[in-house]
Amino acid sequence: MKDSKTLGLTSPQGGGASLYVHSTESFGSVDGPGIRFIIFLKGCHMRCRYCHNPDTWRMAGAEEKATTVTELLDQAERYRAYWGDKGGITVSGGEALLQIDGLIALFEEAHRRGINTCLDTAAQPFTRREPFYGKFLRLMQSTDTVLLDLKHIDSEAHRQLTGHGNENILDCARCLSDLGVPVWIRHVLVPGVTDDEDQLHRLRAFIDTLNNVERVEVLPYHTLGVYKWEELGIPYTLKDVPTPSKEQVARAEEILCGK
Repeated sequence: MKDSKTLGLTSPQGGGASLYVHSTESFGSVDGPGIRFIIFLKGCHMRCRYCHNPDTWRMAGAEEKATTVTELLDQAERYRAYWGDKGGITVSGGEALLQIDGLIALFEEAHRRGINTCLDTAAQPFTRREPFYGKFLRLMQSTDTVLLDLKHIDSEAHRQLTGHGNENILDCARCLSDLGVPVWIRHVLVPGVTDDEDQLHRLRAFIDTLNNVERVEVLPYHTLGVYKWEELGIPYTLKDVPTPSKEQVARAEEILCGK
């Protein structure tokens, strides 16, 4: 087994546990309820063709220093006056579940401080096998909201888009429903890739089987992160794909959100 540093995992030991952080944002208004302090973690196994943060893909190297839970929460609490009744912290990525041990410590300590927690995930690491599943169940006990990114309902199309199938991701959605954890579903609308109406109807039918979905959001594809691909020397395969029109977004929202 790879060592914990390679996997980006640390032991959940309260405020002394640590996470490999890519960056933070102090005033997020679209990443969960209210105003939120957002923590972007390093590492992701997916290779989404439209990813706007490919600089978060790389796992932490052995030479890199992690940030402790105490340091992160102390930093976040500087902005607590802006959060209001609904705000708090959101942990995103990369893929935050790749650092599940440190994430458990962060969320449990956040709850001890009375801070609302939100997990932004594509759920690619999810499995019901141990030890991950027991850790996931523990994490959900201190998770107030999950932002779940469902990229495509068809597993083969999902694989072509991200490099991975979606069976375990859909299983994560079912697990969250069984647990009753509040979920916001997000779907990135990419013309010619994720906007097929039959597939959108299939996705809506799947969402209808869940009993914990508070919101469904359609996120229009954009090219704001293309420069990062160029800087990293990674070929960008959606170069000729336009952003969706207002009409395309409205149609997707009509199907997925009932608008």
